[in-house]
Amino acid sequence: MGSYLTRRLLYMIPTLLVVSVIIFSLVRMVPGDIIDQMVAEMAAQPGASGTVDREAIEKRLGLDVPVWQQYGRWLAGVVQGDLGESFRGYGTVADKIASRLPVTFELGLLSIIVGLIIAIPIGIYSAVRQNSIGDYVGRTTAIAFMSVPNFWVGTMIMIYPAVWFRWSPPMEVVAFSDDPIGNLGMFLIPSIVLGMALAGSTMRMTRTMMLEVLRQDFIRTAWSKGLREKVVILRHATRNALIPVVTWVGFQIPMLVGGAVVTETIFGLPGMGRLLVDALSERDYPVVTGVALIVAAFVVLVNLIVDLTYAWLDPRARQE
Repeated sequence: MGSYLTRRLLYMIPTLLVVSVIIFSLVRMVPGDIIDQMVAEMAAQPGASGTVDREAIEKRLGLDVPVWQQYGRWLAGVVQGDLGESFRGYGTVADKIASRLPVTFELGLLSIIVGLIIAIPIGIYSAVRQNSIGDYVGRTTAIAFMSVPNFWVGTMIMIYPAVWFRWSPPMEVVAFSDDPIGNLGMFLIPSIVLGMALAGSTMRMTRTMMLEVLRQDFIRTAWSKGLREKVVILRHATRNALIPVVTWVGFQIPMLVGGAVVTETIFGLPGMGRLLVDALSERDYPVVTGVALIVAAFVVLVNLIVDLTYAWLDPRARQE
């Protein structure tokens, strides 16, 4: 297991390097130049006179050199743990991310937990009770969760309860250490909204894999030995069925991270998603690049955890 983990960690280095090049390049291809924005903002300030020195702004921001040199400087800083400073004077990128990361992490973690709590039991039940009323209800629910966009659900939750009942989800962030109940209450509805798509797809995947495993010879042998249904389903069938489900959940994480951007914006959560949207609108390149790099590193880390979980469930994977 140690050599398997070492190989996977080594694979992360070139992956993150390639991702960093793509992120750094794409951010600077976004329409609208930050220098033009800053020049226009300075010229519009009360008491401004004369022309604004573009070259001085470019030199101050480090944009007076070719892109490949800008990338080299940025990468050297990243290697030393420095993600740079905001072009808008908001402080260091690392500090901005550190203040927003706990919100996004909690939202994502709760969304995964909610999605799996809904998906796995219903998926197993639908497979065990195939073609029953409960199976049809579970399959319909899964399709509904997958079909309805989470941004639409979130918008409806924000609008209709406020109009009909004069109630809206709490918008003020409360630290978990200060008020655990209030903190969980604030994240509960957004996590359910974000976890719906994960629950729907995982539910269908769990049902499909359970049906396949239940038809295997070793399951029929377990039944023939007279083992109880609970033992056969939970001890023998579920563990084997969850191996591809774990991989599937890992594939859904990037989409979950993308959905967090919209969900945080709708519910007013000051997380990484809102930080990314605000930085994009202001063309704050270091903040956008730093957030995107942290998200990419998180996705790679999650895939590493998925690989390790897969290897634990199926030792044959360690030989790959």
